[in-house]
Amino acid sequence: MTQLGFIDLNKLLKNMFKYISIDENSRIPKYSQIVDSIIQNISSGNLKMDQKIPSINQFSEEFYLSRDTVEKAYNILKERRIITSIRGKGYYITRTKLISKVNILFLINKLSSYKMRVYNSFINSLGGNSHTDLHIYHCDKTLFLNLLDKNKSAYDYYVIMPHFKTEDLRHISMTDEVVQAIEAIPKNKLILMDNNKLEINGSVIEIYQDFENDIYQALSEGLNKILNYKKLFLIYPEKSVYPYPKRILHGFRKFCVQNSRDFEILDEIYDDMVLKKGDLFITIEESDLVNLVKQIRDKEYCIGKEIGVISYNDTPLKELLGITVISTDFKLMGETAARMILNKEKGKIKNPFNFIDRESL
Repeated sequence: MTQLGFIDLNKLLKNMFKYISIDENSRIPKYSQIVDSIIQNISSGNLKMDQKIPSINQFSEEFYLSRDTVEKAYNILKERRIITSIRGKGYYITRTKLISKVNILFLINKLSSYKMRVYNSFINSLGGNSHTDLHIYHCDKTLFLNLLDKNKSAYDYYVIMPHFKTEDLRHISMTDEVVQAIEAIPKNKLILMDNNKLEINGSVIEIYQDFENDIYQALSEGLNKILNYKKLFLIYPEKSVYPYPKRILHGFRKFCVQNSRDFEILDEIYDDMVLKKGDLFITIEESDLVNLVKQIRDKEYCIGKEIGVISYNDTPLKELLGITVISTDFKLMGETAARMILNKEKGKIKNPFNFIDRESL
């Protein structure tokens, strides 16, 4: 590059500083001001795709900031894929689209049809003015903590469905490390969904299920039909890859005891199950539902008359097949979270949980 080329480049970088605003008296951290200022200038068109921006040293010297402060801001911009660094050349703008939109990290514990209904209704309700990155952490605490650490300060909102498992595949809502990591997220950026047992301090958005009372109330809604059956079976997978809250068990037991119903809790629908007229099965996992319905048909019992079937968590396929369900409203859960973000609302909302009567009861 010619000497003139160096002069032109330095002049261009120098001119960029007039767009950057750092308020010494603001309580906002300096690194956040750098991030916000660069994003604002991209949104307004002052900074363009592939345009080079000042180096960390140039930036720190111009505004009398520590190198660590500027480096932290640049790392956040890199995590959000707004800038990129090219070895030996410097930093460049890599994204101008979506930059003015709300950026959201959505963390769910497993990939299932009903979890995706929450996610899809959430992004559809937010509309076009947002960009949501979806990550599945498979109920794994270490993976969850790594995802949060990797993406800290990189998003405008963090949507979390907190369900974890122990080494022996038991459900757990939290650990001290999980609570500590979530507590580190600014409260105005935090949305907790589905599970409400973390007891995070402060004003946050929370849309939750009350697993124990939900199943109790839903079964109570269907009591008149349930009374037609002699014995209730809850198929609760004790050591599932994605374990379920024990509160489901507690609510089921409470319902049976208070209504004087004979009951039994099984780990799975076994092959060649002993089925009897007057049995009522409540399944959680779809594999158990499929195995149960197949065995009922093979043994020529009539579903909904001789043997009853209730499934936990509704899906379009269960609706199509006429399976009675007890389920939260997953679509509404996503819609509520999106509405609260858009309206800048805070608070805790219990998501509706319903008994949906179909042909299998």
